[in-house]
Amino acid sequence: MAVALGVDIGGTGIKAAIVDTDAGELRTDRIKLLTPKGGEPGPIVDTTLQVIERLGGVPEGASVGICFPSVVKQGRTLTANNISKQWIGLDAEARFESAIGRPITFVNDADAAGYAELRFGAAKGVPGTVIVTTLGTGIGSAFIWEGRLVPNFELGSLELDGKMAERRASYGAKERDDLSWKQWTKRLQHYYELLERVFSPDLFVVGGGVAKHADEFLPLLRLTTPIIPAQLLNNAGITGAATLAAGAHAPGAAPLE
Repeated sequence: MAVALGVDIGGTGIKAAIVDTDAGELRTDRIKLLTPKGGEPGPIVDTTLQVIERLGGVPEGASVGICFPSVVKQGRTLTANNISKQWIGLDAEARFESAIGRPITFVNDADAAGYAELRFGAAKGVPGTVIVTTLGTGIGSAFIWEGRLVPNFELGSLELDGKMAERRASYGAKERDDLSWKQWTKRLQHYYELLERVFSPDLFVVGGGVAKHADEFLPLLRLTTPIIPAQLLNNAGITGAATLAAGAHAPGAAPLE
């Protein structure tokens, strides 16, 4: 059994667990602390260390994967929609590696969740184009084509009804605007229709914590594309980050970009 440490940093919480990367299953309880108010680099790094310490540290020989709510290119965070703007342009991977004291794999959070669904969940074995959306504080998205993850598709940043889509259709928007399931689903309908027009996908997979309430809103959507809930739910980011890290640090593996 191969294990790795996965950390999922979000706009509201920082979660971590030890993952069996062969089976895609958590081998420890999930530890979660609230994301520090303001989402600035120093406090987020410190809180990440606290979460890892509460897990008992990094197991000997285990890889570390961290997923983060930003476009990530060559270790740098290029966007910051639900965290401090101080992250924009920061060499975040190097900062986390310095704090943790070892190499890490550092990826976009929705890409990690999408990869977990591709390896172990709802997107496994699905041909064609699959779009995984995580509905949480914002909208994360992972674009999968013929079983391969195409990184950094920020589909929550598309314009919807004159605003950024995640400001209109995320689960955070539902809570902020005190919307009923039916009211919120009307916004989701517009959002997924937009994705259909642009990408003509073969499947939508809906993840994030709200996926456990899929029966409340998915049946209300009227789309051409099949739309189903994610299987790994809120553990997808942790699982994907850990599994990507284990693959990246395997002997002979090519580094992730």
